[in-house]
This record gives sequence, structure tokens and C-alpha cells, in this order.
Amino acid sequence: MALEERDFFHEESEQRPATFTCPRCKRAAEYQVRWVRRTRKERLPPGADERDRALFAKLRDYMIRVDDVIVCGTCRHRFEIPSHHSLAFLQQA
Repeated sequence: MALEERDFFHEESEQRPATFTCPRCKRAAEYQVRWVRRTRKERLPPGADERDRALFAKLRDYMIRVDDVIVCGTCRHRFEIPSHHSLAFLQQA
């Protein structure tokens, strides 16, 4: 049985600051945006087949944005965070 992607990663939640401009009042502000950090495990989980081994060798650490909408601190207008910022690959040292 093939493993799921979640079996290859450790997940932890974190908040990171980001600056966005409200489309209504045009004011830029810094907001706390929630992310899920997925860090690759050190070893392959038990029960992996050849397909899983090949997939595990190619995996990289990444973050997925959880928040899609934020509220402006000035005018209280809700607006969407641009979708091209929803996934970020992490540099490996």
C-alpha cells in the first residue's frame, strides 16, 4: 500500500508577518499570516515500496499558507491574500 504525502513530513504551525495593501483604503499594513511548515523526515517511514523511495528522494521542505482572507486594521474591510503567495519552498542549508 502506497504511503500518503503526510507520512513523509513533520508538520508544525507558525505565524509570519507579511505586508499587504488594502484594496479599499489603499493603506499598507503588516499582518500575521498563518502557515503550515512541512519538514521532510530524516528516514523513510516503514512500509514504503519502491515508488515511495523514489518520491522521498525528491521531496523538499515547504510551507503552505493557511489564511486566505485578512481584515484591514483601518477600515475593517475583508480582502483576499494574493494566491501566488500560497506556497513557499524552503532553502536547505
